Amino acid sequence: MFRDPFTLDPNKLVLCEVLTDKYVPTGNSQRSPCVKVREEVKEFEPWFGMEQEYMLCGSDGKPYGQPAQGWKFRGVSCAVGSDNVYGRDISICHYRACLYAGVKIGGTNSETLGSQWEFQVGPCEGTELGDHLWMARYILHRVCEDFDAVASLDVKPADESSATSGCHINFSTKEMRSEGGLQYIEGAISRLSKHHSQHLSVYDPHGGADNKRRLTGQKTTSEFNKFSSAVGRRDVSVRIPGHVFRKGCGYFEDRRPAANCDPFSVIKALLETCLLGATEQDDEKERETMAS
Repeated sequence: MFRDPFTLDPNKLVLCEVLTDKYVPTGNSQRSPCVKVREEVKEFEPWFGMEQEYMLCGSDGKPYGQPAQGWKFRGVSCAVGSDNVYGRDISICHYRACLYAGVKIGGTNSETLGSQWEFQVGPCEGTELGDHLWMARYILHRVCEDFDAVASLDVKPADESSATSGCHINFSTKEMRSEGGLQYIEGAISRLSKHHSQHLSVYDPHGGADNKRRLTGQKTTSEFNKFSSAVGRRDVSVRIPGHVFRKGCGYFEDRRPAANCDPFSVIKALLETCLLGATEQDDEKERETMAS
């Protein structure tokens, strides 16, 4: 339950889980399965944060606020100036509305296309991240109504050659955040490398089809069919931030989730692979998938 930033106190926004008439979660609801896995690994104290990218369009589907000739690709983020960024008023209104609501939003910034933006949610414990990200998305769409705009979570809303939109997730455990935690970060990344295709199948709502369009190895994305990791680089599947490597503890960033991902599916997959471990049968299945 969140405070309603549109009709103000004492009104509330309520995030509900979808159940059948027998009070069983519907087949496409991933919150309950995610909660179940979280309970199995709660002693690890997992923390998450997500970086939600989105594109602003007018109600006519054209780039919001941009010249008639179309999308303006700058190649850099965090730009300023009315000739470089479009929709900052929407981004700031969304940020303030989330703060009022009690969403754990951490910030916002412009991205590489003139009407492309990002906001960050977290750190959150366990499945709390999913609740807060879904509410932040709802508030974003509601704010856009007041500006006659539409927030697109399509991975490539402009054209197939343009920049993409993702929803990178940052993950850590108590061991990773403690002194000497780098070894646990590297261990988790090693396990992730053995289950690349399985993660891609749940990192977008279409079984990997969206990420196949997005993860081309260009414009700071990794390759779809190849797992990769590195320190500091952005063109990899999983990144260890430079400051984390220097400090020797902290978190890692999985850059594969698509902008339209279900955060509960992503969280569940990370917890299962990194903390519950994988079976030999799963490893064999992954090898067969990658070989094909």
